[in-house]
Order: sequence, then C-alpha cells, then structure tokens
Amino acid sequence: MKSLLITKAIFLFSLFLITGNIKAQTASDYINFYNDIVPKLNSIIPNKTQFYGKPFSNFYSELQNKNINVKGWIFDPKIVPSTKYYVLKIFLCDVNMLGAASRNSFVYPLIIITFEEEIPSQVVSLMEQNHAVWNPTVAQFFSSLKIEKIEFSGVKGYNVKDWSE
Repeated sequence: MKSLLITKAIFLFSLFLITGNIKAQTASDYINFYNDIVPKLNSIIPNKTQFYGKPFSNFYSELQNKNINVKGWIFDPKIVPSTKYYVLKIFLCDVNMLGAASRNSFVYPLIIITFEEEIPSQVVSLMEQNHAVWNPTVAQFFSSLKIEKIEFSGVKGYNVKDWSE
C-alpha cells in the first residue's frame, strides 16, 4: 500500500512539474479536444464486452485504430486496501488538457480496465521509470494481461459531473 501511495505521489508530482513547463491550454482548446475524443470512445462502448477475456493488446489495437492516443496511466487495487493490483486507469489527455479541465471544472475522459489476473509487481518500478507517461514499453507490459471489465468515465459531456458511462 505504501508503494502505491509513493507511486501516485510521483505521478502527481510529475504532472505538476511538467505542467509548469508547458503552455497552458484554454477552455476552448479543451472543449475541442473533448468533442474530438469522446465520439471515438462512444463508438467503442457498445462493443466493449468483445474484449473481455482477451489480452489487453486487442483492446489497445482498437484504441489505436480509432486514433485514440493514450497519454498517461496509473494502477490501483481492485479492493482497497490491498497491495494486489488489478486495475489500470488510462488518461487520454496530456497534462495541459488535464490542467484546462481542472481549471474549468470540466470532467475528463478516462478508461478503467480491470484485469482477470494480478498486474505483475514490476508495475511499480515501471511507473517510477516512466513517470506515468504512456509509451510502447508500458503498452507491451500490459499486452498479455486478460481483461475482466472495461469502464469509460467522463464521457457524458465535458461539463456533466456524472462520471458513469
């Protein structure tokens, strides 16, 4: 549990560090981003169960085919408190857009994937090495894990506080 807190702290610190060095996005920029990405996500939602029991790589290929680019990630336990990690949370906007969403009290789209098996413990060092930034190494790490469930959050409108699908 302590390592999870440390890892999440590193992620948040990285976000703030990077955010300070990059041009701030406007509310209009964020709305344009949101209105581009959410219809792509909505095209996957009705068929998400086709990925259940399949390797993450299948779902990730579908994201890439729809031009949905993963920007960041964190991991979580299925049940709190626990040191067994089963959940991958995928962020689709970069820190600039997260900042714009936060400043304007907008929601941001998020994909929450629960795996059938425990995520290997190396996930902690992978997070620390990559500062929660998604890249091919991270994608490869998760590629063979089988998906139990996929949830989409923040897809009902950028100013709708309902985080359910």
